[in-house]
Amino acid sequence: MRLLVRFLGFLFAAGTVLFLVGVAATAGLIWHFSKDLPDYSQLQDYEPPVMTRVHAADGALLGEYAKERRLYLPIQAVPKLVINAFLAAEDKNFYEHGGIDYSGMARAALLYAENYGSNRRPQGASTITQQVAKNFLLTNEVSFTRKIKEALLAMRIERAYSKDKILELYLNEIYLGLGAYGIAAASLVYFDKSVNELTVAEAAYLAALPKAPAALHPVRNHDRAIERRNYVIDRLLENGWIKQSDADTARKDPLIVTNRANGAHIFAGEYFAEEVRRDIFERYGEKKLYEGGLSVRTTLDPKIQMEARKTMVAGLVNYDEAQGWRGPLNKIDVSGDWGIKLADLKSLSDISPWRMAVVLETSEQSARIGFQPGRELGGAVSKDRQTGIITLDGVRWARAASGPAKGRAPTAVSQVLSPGDVVYADPLFKDGNAVDGQYRLRQLPEVSGAMVAMDPHTGRVLAMVGGFSFDQSQFNRASQAYRQPGSSFKPIVYSSALDNGYTPSTVVLDAPIEVDQGQGAGVWRPENFSSGKFQGPTTLRNALRLSLNTVTVRLAQDIGMPLIGEYAKRFGVYDELPNYLSYALGAGETTVMRMVTAYSMFANGGRRVKATLIDRIQDRYGHTIFKHDARECRGCDAPDGWKNQPEPQLVDRREQVLDPMTAYQITSMMEGVVQAGTATALRDVGKPLAGKTGTTNEAKDAWFVGFSPDLVVGIYMGYDKPRTLGRGNAGTGGHLAAPIARDFLKLALADKPGVPFKVPAGIKLIRVDSKTGMRAGPGDTGKTILEAFKPGTAPPDNYSVIGVADADGRSLTVSPDADRTILRSGTGGLY
Repeated sequence: MRLLVRFLGFLFAAGTVLFLVGVAATAGLIWHFSKDLPDYSQLQDYEPPVMTRVHAADGALLGEYAKERRLYLPIQAVPKLVINAFLAAEDKNFYEHGGIDYSGMARAALLYAENYGSNRRPQGASTITQQVAKNFLLTNEVSFTRKIKEALLAMRIERAYSKDKILELYLNEIYLGLGAYGIAAASLVYFDKSVNELTVAEAAYLAALPKAPAALHPVRNHDRAIERRNYVIDRLLENGWIKQSDADTARKDPLIVTNRANGAHIFAGEYFAEEVRRDIFERYGEKKLYEGGLSVRTTLDPKIQMEARKTMVAGLVNYDEAQGWRGPLNKIDVSGDWGIKLADLKSLSDISPWRMAVVLETSEQSARIGFQPGRELGGAVSKDRQTGIITLDGVRWARAASGPAKGRAPTAVSQVLSPGDVVYADPLFKDGNAVDGQYRLRQLPEVSGAMVAMDPHTGRVLAMVGGFSFDQSQFNRASQAYRQPGSSFKPIVYSSALDNGYTPSTVVLDAPIEVDQGQGAGVWRPENFSSGKFQGPTTLRNALRLSLNTVTVRLAQDIGMPLIGEYAKRFGVYDELPNYLSYALGAGETTVMRMVTAYSMFANGGRRVKATLIDRIQDRYGHTIFKHDARECRGCDAPDGWKNQPEPQLVDRREQVLDPMTAYQITSMMEGVVQAGTATALRDVGKPLAGKTGTTNEAKDAWFVGFSPDLVVGIYMGYDKPRTLGRGNAGTGGHLAAPIARDFLKLALADKPGVPFKVPAGIKLIRVDSKTGMRAGPGDTGKTILEAFKPGTAPPDNYSVIGVADADGRSLTVSPDADRTILRSGTGGLY
């Protein structure tokens, strides 16, 4: 008995020692692994990389920018169904355990023992808390060391944070495939839905993904994805979180995912979105752009953008087709499966309804074409093969651009197309309706150009077209292409004169002129477009209306190029304008954006505007960090609501860059350009419009910039490598750019009333002879107009012509019918 007691005492003592040793060893291990654990307190202030989202003015999504596509959702915004799906798939006891699931660990240990030596990856038993510890603070290393650290961190995290906070971190951090991080982004990427719209089957599929998103790809591994999704549905049912009927329906649902583009293929706004991206990058840097979770509200008007894109593309295509057919894009062998070969060719994704196709067979009357097949989400070429017919009507435009048959219209489809030709085609329309199954041949235009539409009162860019296709060329010709504006610069010259003592009725001589350029540079002889025809003494109004170069040069000589350069800088057209007379004719280089901004100052009464594509930027917490409209609003803050107080007042402290009366005078003169000058194409719009065309030497650039009281539009056409657009009138701004502006303004102003331009206080409207600019008498039967004069000025009673002087430099009076050549040497005070 005594021996038994002593033995039991020995066992107890040994057990106690072993227990103490075990506790000490465990404490030592915990201390060892705890001493270099990462600081879990950083989770409290964790800011995950969140994508920047760009919206149009009406709130519609325009683009997304991110390295990790993630939208952060607070746990309160996550539906119960989605939470339960992830708990069922990953950790059904999440709200009961203290960070470690001991039963799960035991199962994993048994499975590890069974598979020992088989080279299989050990099964994890991680709780959601452990996954948070691993994803945020540790690595993906497969080792017992990492598992121990993970468990220790999980217990600490559980003591420091609420269950909801831990779950919120998990649901927003996990990678779910296809570049989507977190449930909000994954819901959009896979199903193009918010999390609140997910069905049971969709929520179950997303919950199945954390284990192995690549292995559960919805297309490449469709059957396995369905199997794992249904497993999650079964766990939801088993836990009592859904009804039997819901489970039965969810299992039968097909797994169909969307191929949601992350580019800006919305509202034809690719150029606009890219310009916004560059702006944000310059303001805040790369990290803020791609990880800062910014919400950007832009100025883009989707309706106006679509109209701008439609009319600009139509103008480019119409011009290009008039030059003739240049041949197919490529050639492929159409034997066998032509769809696979065609799918390997890059096609432009942003020129719908145009589609790439290959000619399968041809005859005199038609050609059968096969369209490029799409690709499934996994990258495989679709098995669907679509075909159509290009009829003779669809190729009638395709005159030969070169060779013996140049300029001849085709009499057979086979003269234009042959089997294997890769082309673009779009539906053929007759009488405004698409002809079923019939298509029209298209070719990508060589010519390019740009358009900008702006609100003149705020500088908000409502639409921007930077070229034919962003997918073809990301070079934005609206903001990056510096081209000569030609005569569209002349209103800057004339407004500087009107602002400094001249009137629209001031008379300048239109006659040949020679300018000695000095220092061996020879004599410059500027000519009007209609060389050899001169008007003689001409009012400034008529000189601008007819775009007379010699008058503009004489005017620039008289007022001096330094003054014109100052106004050009004021309007933002040029940063520095060289003091050469040719620059008064638009020989310098500028952008469409700058020209439209300058014309906005004519339209708004002379106030400075700054072009902007962004109305407001908010950070991830909703705080406004940028706002374009800097005007002060007095009385806008009414803490107690409406109590019959005076209406709020906007205080506009913007600089007045041009006298409002001058702005009206030049606007009125440019109305004459539209009504009876070089831009008469715009009369068809039927609304009050002002503007100016521009054509550069050899017709390498064709411009039009113009405006209504509330909308400014600027357009240029030209080849990226400048070459002539045509001879005579065929290559002018009035013939090429103005009709595009007409078509655009017809659409953009269709539902707007025809509001006349506002006459500022102080302007006197006096009837004058339209040709001479002299005051009209009571009995005058000739053509008269109402001309705008500032106080202290009046219509002239006789001719005092700028550009005509006697030997002593005194002005001479010249008959209205005079036609003489004035040779004037020197540089007009230039240095």
